[in-house]
This record gives sequence, C-alpha cells and structure tokens, in this order.
Amino acid sequence: MTASASRGPLEPPAHRRPRRLGDTVVTYLVDRIVSGAYPVDSVLPTEPELCQEFGVSRTVVRESIKLLEAKGLVKATPGRGTRVLEPIGWNLLDPLVLEAQIRHDSDLSILDDLVNVRVALECDMAAQCARVITPAQAEALKRQANVLAETLHDPERYGREDVAFHEMIMLASGNRLGHAIIHGIHAKARLSSQYNGDPNREELLQSLAEHRQIESMILQGDSQGAAAAMRVHIVGSWARRRPRVHGAMGQEAGS
Repeated sequence: MTASASRGPLEPPAHRRPRRLGDTVVTYLVDRIVSGAYPVDSVLPTEPELCQEFGVSRTVVRESIKLLEAKGLVKATPGRGTRVLEPIGWNLLDPLVLEAQIRHDSDLSILDDLVNVRVALECDMAAQCARVITPAQAEALKRQANVLAETLHDPERYGREDVAFHEMIMLASGNRLGHAIIHGIHAKARLSSQYNGDPNREELLQSLAEHRQIESMILQGDSQGAAAAMRVHIVGSWARRRPRVHGAMGQEAGS
C-alpha cells in the first residue's frame, strides 16, 4: 500500500521557501519522510497522485524522486513503486535532510549527535589553531573575545558573535574540511529554538569565561589546553541550554 499524508495547503516547511516547483516537491517529500508521515518501507504515492497533489508535471515528479534517491531516502523500482529506506542510509549532511531531522528531533538525539561532532572536530581545530595561529589572527581573536564581553546585554547579538569567535578558530586552524562540516551543520542547528535556548545573564557570563579560557590557551600556544577548554565550553554550553525532554542525552553531550 502507498503511504498517505494530509492534503493541506502547499506551504513549504518553516525556514525554507523554495523558488521552483521541483524544490517545493522535494522539500515536502523530505519532510514527510523524515517526520514519519511516510514510514520506513512504505511506498510513496504514485506519479499521477503526486502530480495531482502538487500540480506539477510527471517530469518534475520524476526529477524529485531522483533527488530523494540521491539523498538516500528512497529507492525507486520499476513496477514496485518508490519505497522509503532505513534512516541509517540517509545523507544527514544534505542540508534539506539535516534541517528536517532537526525540525522533527523530538528526543534531541540529532542535536546531541551534532554537539558530539562539534566536540570531536572543534577540539582538534582549537589544538591546531594554538600551534599555527599567526600574530594577526591572534590579535583578531583577542578583539573578538572583547566583542563578546561587550554584547552580554544583547543575547541575540552575543550568539552571532559567539559563532564568529568559533569561525575564527576554525579558519586559523587551516582545517578546511572540518570547518566546512561544522559550518554546514551548525547553520542548520541554529535555526532550531531547541538548540539556541534562551540564555540568562549568568549563563552568558559563564559562556564568556569559557571563551576567555579558549582564547588564553590558544594565545599561549597550549594545544592540549585549547582542546580541553573547547571541550568544556561546547559540552557545558549545550548542557546549560538543552531542553529537558524524556530520554538520556548522548554520552559526550551529556557528560
């Protein structure tokens, strides 16, 4: 049997407004698959059904299915339809898939995993930064730490400057792949209110102290200290702002 989903107005999921009809179809189908509206091993509606629902041609539907296959979400088999695959094969680094996963992350397991990835990569990049940072980059990092201190009264701006601080360290490390991975996943995470939280002044002061420690270790050229300070900050910051939900946190994120 084919999977069914509500036939509401065709408004794309929040945070994303595709420009083309094909993008709209893909965005909707990704969201329905990730949310469980189309469960694993279910068969998507037929081409004519999708054409009628979205008001698009068969060509658009076929191209959309190919894109879903490329993301690891489905497998189209002639004569048997398009079947939803197990999540283990989904491409979580694909922006649409990751955004949908975070949007439907009711137990925060995806955000916990994301924090653990940040720990693994950013600690290594902080250590490398301490080894190779140039005088000009060191001065820029000091200025950015001061900007953080100046924006404690404005949590929203503090959040943006916090991201800029981490970006400086990643770029100074020279690890382009690590930076690209963190930049991509963190941008999607920051669309989630569950990830951002609502920090009070005490929490911002704690965050600032942790950033100062990272800065100090890097400027001293202490690679192990920089990695340790980065770990304390990322894990501690997530523990402070993580919503209380039923279920355990990830091993690293919850330590």
